[in-house]
Amino acid sequence: MLIPHPLLGLRDAQEFTYLGDAALLNRPDGLTAPEAFNDYVYLRDNPAGVHRELWFHEQGDRSWLIVTRNTLTHDILGVELARDVALGAKGAK
Repeated sequence: MLIPHPLLGLRDAQEFTYLGDAALLNRPDGLTAPEAFNDYVYLRDNPAGVHRELWFHEQGDRSWLIVTRNTLTHDILGVELARDVALGAKGAK
């Protein structure tokens, strides 16, 4: 599988480490109810179809990416730098 890195172009997926659901960027703060933090740590969706995932470019520039991928076909629908997504979310609040 080739991942179209926003800065480096097409890269082999073997250069990356898959880290799970991109919702991990929405970490609750320390003042949140313990139930919310427990859900953040232990509960994960495993959808069939389009899903946003967090990938780390371990064997490259060490950037974090949000990859929108169809888990049934492995087609990659979009790739964004996680930094840009996180900063955009903070600006929207």
